[in-house]
Parts: sequence; C-alpha cells; structure tokens
Amino acid sequence: MSDKPISSSKEFTHAAVDAAIKIALIFIMVIWCFKIIQPFIMPILWGGIIAIALYPVVLFISSKLRLSVSKSSLLITLLALAILLVPTYLFSGAIVSSTQDFVAEIHDGTLVIPAPKSSVAELPIVGEKLYEFWSDVSADLEHVVKTYADEIKSFSTKAASAFGSFGMTILQFLISIIIAGVFMGKASGSSQMFHKVSVRLAGKHGEEFSELAVATVRSVVQGVIGVAFIQSILAGVGLALAGVPGTGIWMLLVLILAIIQLPPILVLGPIIAYVFSVESSTTAIIFMIWSILVSASDAFLKPMLMGRGVDIPMLVILLGAIGGMILSGIVGLFVGAVILALSYKLFSAWLVVETAEVDGDEVLPNSENSQG
Repeated sequence: MSDKPISSSKEFTHAAVDAAIKIALIFIMVIWCFKIIQPFIMPILWGGIIAIALYPVVLFISSKLRLSVSKSSLLITLLALAILLVPTYLFSGAIVSSTQDFVAEIHDGTLVIPAPKSSVAELPIVGEKLYEFWSDVSADLEHVVKTYADEIKSFSTKAASAFGSFGMTILQFLISIIIAGVFMGKASGSSQMFHKVSVRLAGKHGEEFSELAVATVRSVVQGVIGVAFIQSILAGVGLALAGVPGTGIWMLLVLILAIIQLPPILVLGPIIAYVFSVESSTTAIIFMIWSILVSASDAFLKPMLMGRGVDIPMLVILLGAIGGMILSGIVGLFVGAVILALSYKLFSAWLVVETAEVDGDEVLPNSENSQG
C-alpha cells in the first residue's frame, strides 16, 4: 500500500513535466510565428481595414458591370494602386527635378529670390525676424548659404532621411492594397474565418461582435479617414490654384491633422499669411475663405459619412492616431485610429452585454444601428 502514493506521485510528476514541455513548445512556436510575421502585421491590418471599407464598392461594381467579385476586386485594387502610384510618381519627379534645378541655379548664381513685401514685417511674433532673413536671402543668397552651411547640411540630411521614410511608407501602402485585393477577392473565406474566430473568442455573441466590428471599421474609415482625405484634396486644390509651393507636403500635413481630429487651419493659417504677402489681395482673400471652408467642412461631412450607432469619442481617435504613428509611422496613423476605435466600441458593447445578461436580457444593443 505504501507503493501506491509513490507511484501516483511519479505519474503526477511525469504528467506535469509532459504538460510543461508541451506548453513550452507551443509558446515557442507562437513566439516564432509572431517573429516571422511581425514585419507584415501593419500591412495586413491596414489591408484588412481597406478590404472591409471597400468591399461594398466591390459588390456595387460587380452588380452594375455584371462582373464576378474577384474581377471587381482586381479592378478596385488596380484603381487604388493607380491613385497611389501616379501622384507619388509625379510628386517624386517634381521634388527631384526641383531640387536639381535649385542646386544648379545656386551653383551658377542665377537664382533670384524676390524681396519680401513690407506686410511680412507686420506679422505677429515672427514678422520682423522673417522679414530681415528674407531680405538677406534676396539680397545676397550666397552669403546666407555660407553663413548657415552647417544648418543647411543638417537639414539636407534630415530631408533625405524623411524622403527615404516616405518611400518606405508608400511601399507599405502598396503591400497593404495588394493584401486588401486578396482579402476582397476571397471575401467569403475571409469572412467565414473571421466569424469562426469571433465565435471561438466571444461564444454566442461572437457573430454579433464580428458584425459590430465590421460596421465600426467602415464607420471610422468613412467618417475619419475618408473626411481627412477629402479635406486634404480640397486643401490641395486651393493651394495649387493659389500657386503655393510644396503643395504635396502641405496636403500631407492637412491629412495628418484631420486624422488626429485637429483643424486643418493650423496648417493653412500660416500659408494664408504667406499668400497675403506674395499675391494680390483678391487671390489671398479667396484662398482664405476657401481654407476656412475646408477646415470647417468636417462639420457636415462627418454626419454624412459616419455610420449610425458607432460614434467614437474624439479622444479615442486622437490617441489611436498618435499612438499608431509613434509605433509604426504614417501607416500606423491610419491603423491606430481604426484599431483603437474598434477596440473601444467592442469593449463598450461587451460591457453592455454583460450588464444585460445580469438583468436577464442577452440582446446586444445597437447591433442593428451599427449596420448603417
């Protein structure tokens, strides 16, 4: 009888060691898989977000043109790639060409910078210093370049680094769009897998949570990112017509500010002052009115594009966008806002479900409204 406890203890020890080894191996496999796919996590997430947002467009084109879903997905993917690549090519070519011309004109001594208007000195805070520096540059550019040679070299290095980072961001967008095209082309299988995972994680409420997740993603993409793109394009139109140099850069800054829920006037305001100093009063006033309208356009665009029942607090969008950008650059700016908004909405719905179950009601509130 004394051998039974010892035998039982050995069996328990053997089972515990066996379980520990299996758990350790599973843990190692999970970590290993994560390390392998880690470089692709952000493009995959952004690709999934794009696919969810654009899939209704794919279905619409499929029904109107009588194409299969896969062909409609391919058409939308090629169109999205063209929308991204064509402006990027033109913008990059313009940057390189302008830089070469600028350097050549400096080297040949043919670069002429117009003298500032007296109104520049009247600008608050920076007016006098800006007027003085601008006057020095227009009078003797070569002397200014020699005086600030170290600062110009440092700025050039940072600009080259930023341009390289911009190229990597465009590459990430390209990969994400291609992944989105694959998701849309295989929408049925992707949807089934997503629903299975949701049911596995959330049980009987998994289906409702997955539908709420899709509705939230579409709402945030349309109401936040979509509005930001519209404001950026409208701002670009005004900047181009006003003849403001570096239109692409200002459009990008407007896009970033709009995503993190800050008014584009923060970027357009100083440009308005610049236009007043170099253009006629009529042009400057028209540009100012246009800029104010662009900055205020989200007041009526968001109610039009934001889905019903999935309103997200501004602070959630702001934290998601800034945190995502810090974590993963420009792509993270888009993904972070959507992911944090989605997590907030699902967490809120989960709290409501738990409260409802305690009260004997297991219905997920606002699930129907979230489809709008």
